[in-house]
Amino acid sequence: MAKKLKKIERPDIDTYFLKIAKLVSQRATCRRHNVGAVLVRDKQILTTGYNGAAAGVKDCLELGCLRDELKIPSGSHHEICRAIHAEQNAIIQAAKHGVNTEGATMYVTHSPCIICAKMIVNAGVKRVVCITKYPDETSDKLFKEANVSLEVHADVDFSYKDHRP
Repeated sequence: MAKKLKKIERPDIDTYFLKIAKLVSQRATCRRHNVGAVLVRDKQILTTGYNGAAAGVKDCLELGCLRDELKIPSGSHHEICRAIHAEQNAIIQAAKHGVNTEGATMYVTHSPCIICAKMIVNAGVKRVVCITKYPDETSDKLFKEANVSLEVHADVDFSYKDHRP
C-alpha cells in the first residue's frame, strides 16, 4: 500500500520573489523606509538592490536622515537624500555586470517613485510587482503609457512555513 504524501503548499512565483525582495530590504541603510528590489527574467534572479548611500560613503544609519532633519515629507524632493533607491541599485548592478534587463520583471517592496519608474521603463522592464502602493499617480500614468504592467500584491504572507515531515 502506497503511503499518502502530505500536500506541500509552495508559494507561487510572485510571492516567492516578493519574499526575496522583502529579505533584500533588510540591508537598507535608510532610516525612513527599507525597500528591496529583485530583477527577474525567466524565473531567474538577475540582480537585487536596496535603498542606501552610494558605495563607500557614509549612510543615514551613521549620519542620520537628512530628509528628517529638513522636515521633507515622504514622496517629495527625492534629490535631497543620501540614498539611492532599491530599483535604481538593481538596475545599476545589472549595468555594472553587463546583465540585460529587457523584458524583465521587477519585484519591489514599495511601488516605484516617478524617477525610478522612468529608469524602469528605459531599462526595458515590462512588469513591476510590489507589496505596498505609494499614492503616486505619475508613476502609474507613465507605466500605462509605456506598457509596463504594475501589480500590487498586498496580501503576501511573510511567515515561514517549514514543510519537512
